[in-house]
Amino acid sequence: MAVQRALEKHHGREVDTTGDGVIAVFDSPAHAAYCALELAAMAVTMDLAQRAGINTGEVEFVGDDVRGIAVHLAARVAAAAGSGDVLVSSTTNALLLGSGMKTVTRGSHLLKGIEQPVELFAVG
Repeated sequence: MAVQRALEKHHGREVDTTGDGVIAVFDSPAHAAYCALELAAMAVTMDLAQRAGINTGEVEFVGDDVRGIAVHLAARVAAAAGSGDVLVSSTTNALLLGSGMKTVTRGSHLLKGIEQPVELFAVG
């Protein structure tokens, strides 16, 4: 319930679940990041471990599902995150400029299935 409320508040829409995870789309990178930060803070109060990965790009809607390299990259960014982390790709980081969010580079990472290293940033 808390996840759905946070998604609604930040203009997101749940697309799918992955067991203990959620795949969602948002109308802006800043909304996605604010939602992830809110859920991370909520998880701490519930003594839960949570991580998030955000990427911005074009997706293909197939029925109620989303597909494409942007979705794959977001999953890999999430996999690189540690407990409590909200990580974003360099594309998303560039789009967060002017949002008031602070990001810190976590360096370039080789992500499974992605040919070139991707710079990741922690949002805080």
